[in-house]
Amino acid sequence: MAETETKHHPEHHDEDVHDANYQAPPEKTIEEIMAADQEDESLRRYKEALLGAAQAEKIIVEPNDPRKVIVKKLALVVEGRPDMELDLTGDLTQLKKQLFVIKEGVQYKVRIDFIVQREIVHGLKYVQKTSRLGVNVVVDKMKHMVGSYPPKKEIQFYLTPAEEAPSGTFSRGTYSVSSVFTDDDKHIHLEWDWTFEIKKDWA
Repeated sequence: MAETETKHHPEHHDEDVHDANYQAPPEKTIEEIMAADQEDESLRRYKEALLGAAQAEKIIVEPNDPRKVIVKKLALVVEGRPDMELDLTGDLTQLKKQLFVIKEGVQYKVRIDFIVQREIVHGLKYVQKTSRLGVNVVVDKMKHMVGSYPPKKEIQFYLTPAEEAPSGTFSRGTYSVSSVFTDDDKHIHLEWDWTFEIKKDWA
């Protein structure tokens, strides 16, 4: 199982992950959220729809894991091809040995599968930095606002908008990616490194 606490990677500067000017609202439990604004009927119905089963019971999917957000899997999604997946529940140091091959110029999306348990989480974000392997230069940065999620017994997911893989002779090669799944309260739910190779074709 992944480590409960994850250390910051030096290549992820805090300003890249968090907006220094943004002040997150105070964290609230589900009970506090439900108790507020009881007189507003439309707001009460909205909160009930948002929280679902979590308002009636404390949802704990993995009792031995104290985290509120458990990141399970990363997948590269390309239309017409099987998803290329990374299991994020094991030894994260081994992920760089699993090399994804991406055909140059294709459109792809990144999917993050995760569990939310115990309490609602606000302002989830997915941030990644891509560098050319062997060259200490960042060639791409991606930052996506994932949103707020209530606890659920089922796995939830976020799918990024489509990105285009680089193309051309000079773009082919192996790239190193540093990813972080965080939130408005600056909790680092998971950080991991992985690699992919841009080739002329899939083989």
